[in-house]
Amino acid sequence: MIALETTWNLREIMASKGLFQTSQLRPLLAERGIELSREQVYRLVTTTPRRLSLEVLSALCDALECSKDDLITTERREVNAPKTAAAEGSKAPIGDLRPVRANIRRPKQ
Repeated sequence: MIALETTWNLREIMASKGLFQTSQLRPLLAERGIELSREQVYRLVTTTPRRLSLEVLSALCDALECSKDDLITTERREVNAPKTAAAEGSKAPIGDLRPVRANIRRPKQ
């Protein structure tokens, strides 16, 4: 099975441009019409975003004079497939197990 590993390189690119504080990025984005709070810019720089709008990505690339491939690198790697119950030597795969029908008896009064 193949897994994709994504790396967010914003901090490294900022450092290569002489920007060492997250507060230095905020005015560059504002010049390009992207208004982000101080906290949003900090999270953008320090953590890999789960979602990113094209406008913010384009503004970052323009402000830092880099491409999206510089900001985001993706590496393919092979991973072992997870073991299944059948592969472990069990008698029946998990999907073949069926619950036993219950018999409900009312108490005698």
